Parts: sequence; structure tokens; C-alpha cells
Amino acid sequence: MDTAGKVIKCKAAVAWEPNKPLVIEDIEVAPPQANEVRIKIVATGVCHTDLYHLFEGMHKDGFPAVLGHEGAGIVESVGPGVSEFQPGDRVIPLFISQCRECRFCKSPKTNQCEKGWAADHYDVMALADSRFTCKGKKVLQFMGTSTFSEYTVMNQIAVAKIDPAAPLDKVCLLGCGVCTGFGAAVNTAKVEPGSTCAVFGLGAVGLAAVMGCKFAGAKRIIAVDTNPEKAEKARVFGATDFVNPKDYNRPISKVLAEMTNGGVDYSLECVGNVDVMRSALESCMKGWGVSVVVGWTDKHDFSARPIQLIAGRTWKGTLFGGFKSKDGVPQMVKAYMERKVKLDEFITHNMTLAQVNEAVELMKRGGCIRTVLSVSRH
Repeated sequence: MDTAGKVIKCKAAVAWEPNKPLVIEDIEVAPPQANEVRIKIVATGVCHTDLYHLFEGMHKDGFPAVLGHEGAGIVESVGPGVSEFQPGDRVIPLFISQCRECRFCKSPKTNQCEKGWAADHYDVMALADSRFTCKGKKVLQFMGTSTFSEYTVMNQIAVAKIDPAAPLDKVCLLGCGVCTGFGAAVNTAKVEPGSTCAVFGLGAVGLAAVMGCKFAGAKRIIAVDTNPEKAEKARVFGATDFVNPKDYNRPISKVLAEMTNGGVDYSLECVGNVDVMRSALESCMKGWGVSVVVGWTDKHDFSARPIQLIAGRTWKGTLFGGFKSKDGVPQMVKAYMERKVKLDEFITHNMTLAQVNEAVELMKRGGCIRTVLSVSRH
């Protein structure tokens, strides 16, 4: 059945309101308009940022929405003016666009883009415009992507075409978590060979940061988490040490300073907790230590003593690991296909879209690294 140019009715997990379970609904997905592509989502990861919007951010104007932003799929149809994609292309939707024309896209200093939801909608985490309706109501596209749906519509500046041989149920993780952590180490911190690193928080983003530190040639990688069960997994990705802050009655920054003769060269905060951000900064070596804020949050101010920075430390942040999205994601897919980066090892659970609430609860209680949902057959 040819669906091009027609409204598609399909299943999606709708967040009708904050702090409530998602509901599997029949939604309508409009055809792509100018410069848009409609994508059949095959697989999606469940990321902490989905939970953040649902349980922490809870912005009233951000609902109802279809969550999900770590997916992979196949182009079903394209709108007028689309030349880069055609039906059948394997793609990864991107929550950061790359228009290649704005001042940010033209600068090698950043991966931000002036177009798309991320330009100025950090609170609502969606644009007002949407191709989704359900029960006569407009439903927002979370982070511009909405991968908890069998079909979604994206602007072509926020879609990456990938190797058709890549397994979609693995490379979907490159839509957010793995690129974010890996790039934080390689692109943002710019970890150097022979250096010492500390990674705070060992979810998928933190483990990807550990992998990035190893990839960059770090000599010592200290993984920090309050869950001792994460130690073994951290070593799989390249950690040389594991530290549980609960095992000490003094600040973790002091513990790390003692372990490293004054502090680490690089620290990466992969939790999204302002107190941990401060600990990560204070764990850095004075004179040259670099600390990167990777964990997503916009709820609280953070603080530190000015002397921390006066003494020569650098505090910086990263979004999507500094990767220019349309360029970086296909490169990371290639690296995976060439076995230079791991993906399979992040996946602890496989479920279906109908089990999305189970997957959310599993992540909430820290029972998984990544759960991949099978969304539709291909």
C-alpha cells in the first residue's frame, strides 16, 4: 500500500501530562511538508532525557507529546524540495539540526544550529508546530524527533543518512547517549594520550564517556558511581579504577586527589546533578584540569568557589558531545561498523513499544544501561 502523500494512522506512546504513565494510542501522522521527510521508526533507545521531561522538567506547555529522541528508521516518503533523501534510506533522526548555513553551522567552534527546537525552546523541549494529532488534539514532537512512534516527520536538516548495512536496533543509540558521552571526552574535553580522567555517573552517557577517554588514549580512567554493580560494566568500556563515593566519609574530590597526586586532568559529569558538577570540577588538577558538564538539567543553579577557576581549571559544557549532527552521526556509525566503538555492550534489555512504561520504570530505578524498543518491523 502506497502511503506517500497520505495521513498515516499508527501506534505511538503519548505523554498526555507530566508524571503519568505513557499511553499507547492510535495517532495520525501528516504527510511531510516542504523540506521534510517522514520516517518509519524501527528501533529507539529510552534515554534519561525522556524521563527528565516527564518527571523533572514537567513544563505544562510541553504536553501532550510523543517522547523518544534516540531512534533509527527508514525514510517512507519525502516532501517537496528534498533532494538528499529518498524512500528506503536508512536514517537516524537528530535532536540537533545542522542547516549548514547559520553562523553556528559555519563555525568549527560549535555544533549548535540556529534552526530547530533547540535554538530557543529548552524549557518546552519542542516546537509549537507538529505533524501529529491524536483524538483531535495536536500532539507535540519531543526534541523535534518523537521516536516513540511508528512514524515521525522531521525537517531534512535534522536527519542523518547512514550506512544501509548498519543494524538499526544498535545504531539508534548514536541518536543521543553514546555520541553525547563519547564526544564529551573526544571533542569537548579533548582528552590527551597518557592523561588521567574521571567519569561521574555510569549510565549509557557515562560509559560512552569512559569509552571516549580510552579511545583518546587516556592512561588512567577512574569511573565514579554510587552503584557498585556498575564497576564491572565500566571496565568493559575501558575504566581502570572504580570508586564509590558511599565508601568514603570525605568528599570524593579529596579521594580522587589522593589517588592522582593532586587531581585528574579531565573530569566528566554525566549525571545532570549540580552537586556532582561541583565535585567533578573540584576533582580536577589545578593549573590545567578540564571539567565538562555532560548531564542534562535546567532546574537548579550551580556554584563553585572562584578560586577553583582562578587556579587554572576550565569548566565547560557539551551538547550532543560537540558533534555536528549530520556529519558526526554517520562517522560514528562507520566507526561502529569498523569495530572502533562499542554499541551492543550498552544494551541490557530489548522490549517492544507496547512495553515502554516498563522500560521507563526500569531506567527510573537504575535497572538498565540502555533498553532498546522495537517500534515497527522492517
